[in-house]
Amino acid sequence: MPQIPFGNDPAKIEKYLCFWNREDVKRPLVGFSLLGWFPMEEFAICQHWETAEFLTPEMVEPRDFMDDHVRLAREGEVVDDDMIRGACPTQVTVPFLPAMLGNPLRVLPQNILGDERKLEWKEAFAVNLDAADPWYLKYMAFIDALVERAAGRFPVSHGPEIGPTDLHAILRGHNESIMDLMEEPEKSAKLLWHLGEIVRDMFEAIWRRIPLFHDGYFDAQYCLWPPWPIIRIQEDTTAVYSPDLYRRLVQPVDRMLATAFSCSFMHLHSTSMFLLDAFLEIEELSCLQINNDAIGLPVADMVPYFQKVQKAGRSLLIRGAFTPEEMRLLMDTLTPRGLFLNIMVKEMEEVDALRPILRM
Repeated sequence: MPQIPFGNDPAKIEKYLCFWNREDVKRPLVGFSLLGWFPMEEFAICQHWETAEFLTPEMVEPRDFMDDHVRLAREGEVVDDDMIRGACPTQVTVPFLPAMLGNPLRVLPQNILGDERKLEWKEAFAVNLDAADPWYLKYMAFIDALVERAAGRFPVSHGPEIGPTDLHAILRGHNESIMDLMEEPEKSAKLLWHLGEIVRDMFEAIWRRIPLFHDGYFDAQYCLWPPWPIIRIQEDTTAVYSPDLYRRLVQPVDRMLATAFSCSFMHLHSTSMFLLDAFLEIEELSCLQINNDAIGLPVADMVPYFQKVQKAGRSLLIRGAFTPEEMRLLMDTLTPRGLFLNIMVKEMEEVDALRPILRM
């Protein structure tokens, strides 16, 4: 394999274009990664956080992460696949957006989570992005440090920030936010729209700062390169919403977010498949990304949902770990058109076992 820095061969771009255009191809877009669900342990500096209860901006110094970011991106030099590899500030699972809105960040063994605040309505409506906020400044400094270190060799992106319903839950409280939908639907709709605008503004500010990579944009968490400005939409909290509540209160916000960018994708888990029809009603969504979670539905049970996405004419990105039997099932039941299999492995032997099944 040619020794191109980080494995980011420009020839891979054509495969991404085929994915987005859903062109007839012989096999899916395929990538392998040794990086797990919670990559905090990959960053040496994070080990110093373990004794802290909360994370503060002073504890996050971007230059302390650069060597580990570069090391992780070099995975592409030893794994022969279709993926472009890059980096983002929240690859270390720091939820910057909740922190920017005032939520304390609690340190857990393998993750960092924004604590819920249970704000009154007036306080919740008052939250907003502040370019002078320490966490906002830290996020942008992190992006700048990555761009400088990348020096055009790998792309830099936004992180996997949470969406309006998730923000609603940590601002008002998880239980309180569910009651809000039923008892205060007008206030809930207004707050969700306000939070959606914050998410939109955040992504727009990021893309004004990050240089293009081969004339395209990037999402580092899923190694997703498109030729257009992209937004990642996450609504994990909708797993406890009814389809009616989603359509009335959240769908307009998600449609606004998807419409604001030329390329959009929604991050989903198997727990949200009962809302899949409602998600697909947002015609502006370019792609659906669905995790194959260890505690989610079996792959065989997920196949009909994967097929529904493809029949709706959307690109589909599936991420997770798969056995050879599960991979054969996906290859037999899904069309390779507009399909990206982002496969998590623990060792290179798994790659060798899956390669022939994937027609590589």
